[in-house]
Amino acid sequence: MKIGFVGLGVMGFPMAGHLARAGHELQVFNRSPAKAVRFVREHGGLAAETVAEAAHEAELLILCVGNDDDVRGVVQQGLDHLARGGIVVDHTTTSAHLAREMADHCIAAGRGFIDAPVSGGQAGAQNGALTAMLGGDAAAVARAEPVLGAYCKAIKLIGGPGAGQLAKMVNQICIAGVVQGLAEGVHFAKRAGLDTEVVLAAISKGAAQSWQMENRWGTMVEGKFDFGFAVDWMRKDLGIALEEARANGSTLPLTALVDQFYAELQAMGGRRWDTSSLAARLER
Repeated sequence: MKIGFVGLGVMGFPMAGHLARAGHELQVFNRSPAKAVRFVREHGGLAAETVAEAAHEAELLILCVGNDDDVRGVVQQGLDHLARGGIVVDHTTTSAHLAREMADHCIAAGRGFIDAPVSGGQAGAQNGALTAMLGGDAAAVARAEPVLGAYCKAIKLIGGPGAGQLAKMVNQICIAGVVQGLAEGVHFAKRAGLDTEVVLAAISKGAAQSWQMENRWGTMVEGKFDFGFAVDWMRKDLGIALEEARANGSTLPLTALVDQFYAELQAMGGRRWDTSSLAARLER
């Protein structure tokens, strides 16, 4: 398939790499042109100089950019250059409102739109093991799903436009609480003088088990926070969830509290630390 891919950051670069290895014809664009040039050097394809060039006659235009405004700008620049009936697949975490707006805009132009935020972080992108939560038309999803399988281990259609983004909000809400609980557990174990490896072996196969425990307990103990999903990104995502909660009347006291803890980490200089750095806040 001919694919335009916009956004070659820590997630987008390896995701696009999986598409290239799967045999798709890629036209890639990144705001920093050097990344697009490096991608083509490593994987082939075309390093587009503009979004319009990346989108030219593509059947899919895949986005992995920063925020609502970035998505809106890319769609405005690339939509009319897509092949007729082409589909925009947006992996950016955005508001549900933006997803619905983009879906309406794309449909009016004779194209499709799928909001498809992912979970699994940088490691998931590199290993082709992401989970995608999709919102959009079932027919468009059926066309895109085989392509997304190059870097996703699980793909689930949640509902209509915006539903994928709402599901991602649920994902981040749950993660925030789990990471804070794990950080407090690590902090308590250390202060209690326990052997953390022994404690982990005892509790990691029981009711306390989680992906965060399996992958972040040891690095939390060692004070290593230089990988994974950055605090700045998590604050963006939690801000989106809290704004949606105010709109739909849901109550998220723990999410709001953890969001403020991440604000403290930003003030400590931890903007690029990963989300497990909540442990660093407790060790000050």
